[in-house]
Amino acid sequence: MRIRLWAYGRIGRGPEADLVDRYLKRMAWDVTVTELREGAIFPWPDKAAARIILCDERGEAHGSTGFARLLGDWRDDGVRDVHVALGPADGWSDADRQRADLLLAFGPMTWPHLLARAMLAEQLYRAESILANHPYHRV
Repeated sequence: MRIRLWAYGRIGRGPEADLVDRYLKRMAWDVTVTELREGAIFPWPDKAAARIILCDERGEAHGSTGFARLLGDWRDDGVRDVHVALGPADGWSDADRQRADLLLAFGPMTWPHLLARAMLAEQLYRAESILANHPYHRV
């Protein structure tokens, strides 16, 4: 499975960037990160070939196992590309929310983009570990 992580803003160098890199380097899935400048239009991929997850405070909060199961189901159904996007500072428009396959929330709190990116990277790694029956995720 290929994961394309889209994030508004630059992470630069620092502990948050190191943490994101740590998790993404561990992954067997092909993961790429593209940073978008504030104000840029999200480049919507062809939905016939991909699934799109928008991180959004109004989305569903999934447990790690449920999130892994969702990704695993998509993979098993032949989905090769999953695009996950951390939105712009003012959030996603209603039209964007309607186009997404999943609106994903990290809970009811608001998180800074740098921490949200690190949490997303960790949850993607955890999902991959769960699907591979790796001991990283312990119940």
